[in-house]
Amino acid sequence: MPEICRFFGIVITMNHSDHVPPHFHARYQSSSASIAIASLTILKGRLPPRVLGLTLEWAMRHRAELLENWERAQKHAPLLRIEPLQ
Repeated sequence: MPEICRFFGIVITMNHSDHVPPHFHARYQSSSASIAIASLTILKGRLPPRVLGLTLEWAMRHRAELLENWERAQKHAPLLRIEPLQ
């Protein structure tokens, strides 16, 4: 799964040709979740509350870039790195 961002120990990835709805994956230590880009809701998994908050804040700021990467992933094009939360 290509990594598109990493911040505060949170790793954000996206699969090529993944199922709809458009989403990304967030991993932190032993926790992970799939998060819908449009609604920013958890589709599967669980993250600690603070990690989820940071992940959602990052995703809100970079929603357009996430959607662009989703389109690239569906075409098997290389994914672009997204700026981390600072």
